[in-house]
Amino acid sequence: MFFEGFTLSFVDLPSGRMRLRHGGSGPPLLLLHGNPQTHAMWHAIAPQLAQRFTVYCPDLRGYGGSFKPAPSADHAPYAKVEMARDMAALMQHFGHQRFAVGSHDRGSRVAHRLALDFPERVERLAVLDIVPTIEHFERTDMAFALAYYHWFWFAQPHPFPESLINVAPDLWFHAHTSRSPKPASIFHPEALEDYLAAARDPAMISGMCEDYRAAATIDLEHDRASRAEGRKIACPLLVLWGKRGIIGRWYEPLALWGAYCTAAVTGGQVNAGHYLAEEAPGEVLEKFEAFF
Repeated sequence: MFFEGFTLSFVDLPSGRMRLRHGGSGPPLLLLHGNPQTHAMWHAIAPQLAQRFTVYCPDLRGYGGSFKPAPSADHAPYAKVEMARDMAALMQHFGHQRFAVGSHDRGSRVAHRLALDFPERVERLAVLDIVPTIEHFERTDMAFALAYYHWFWFAQPHPFPESLINVAPDLWFHAHTSRSPKPASIFHPEALEDYLAAARDPAMISGMCEDYRAAATIDLEHDRASRAEGRKIACPLLVLWGKRGIIGRWYEPLALWGAYCTAAVTGGQVNAGHYLAEEAPGEVLEKFEAFF
């Protein structure tokens, strides 16, 4: 079954309404999805984690069934400080002052900011297949620009990229998610249906682009300020990346993340491309259970 034992619900937060699945019992564990996906990306490991944890899988603002602020000139509604505040409020809604966080892709960028802005609340953090946003931008070269071209395309002024994507959202989704090697069948049919439903929503496409516009502008301002202040992740950090992806080829992830964390940094590669939790759920589950 798809998310067996989980409840699909909506929660009204001060910032807006969020869609999520939650289930299980035990210590709280928040799982944050990546782009261009929804909380459904955790379907293969969330039920197993729910045997030991109370698991919360929300859609980030701008994505899936969660609220989607309109595009703005400063992109502030999609700043990671705001998206992190959503997650702190969500967990507060369920009565959790402290919790662990697992995250992938864009969700890991939100989780990074969550650990910086709410260090007293995040007990442990796992990030999948990323390095800090500021490192990507400050190290940008031709290889990065070609492989991560969407960072620069999505960040173009509204509504140019949205207009092109909305012409053929299914075609765009399949092309976008095929940039790294992966089996054609890795996405569960129900998860894929959820991803495509989101991609066909023009408001979601605008939210996604605003997420990337914020990353290239206001997020960098916040990240540089945090770096100048010496603020770092204070909890244990698990870093995983895909063996067939590019993070491990371009960077030394553990060493790089070590500069952004004052606690222990552990991790390694997983036999997958970019979509670790769907390509190699057994490996990710094993590492999550050991870490959390």
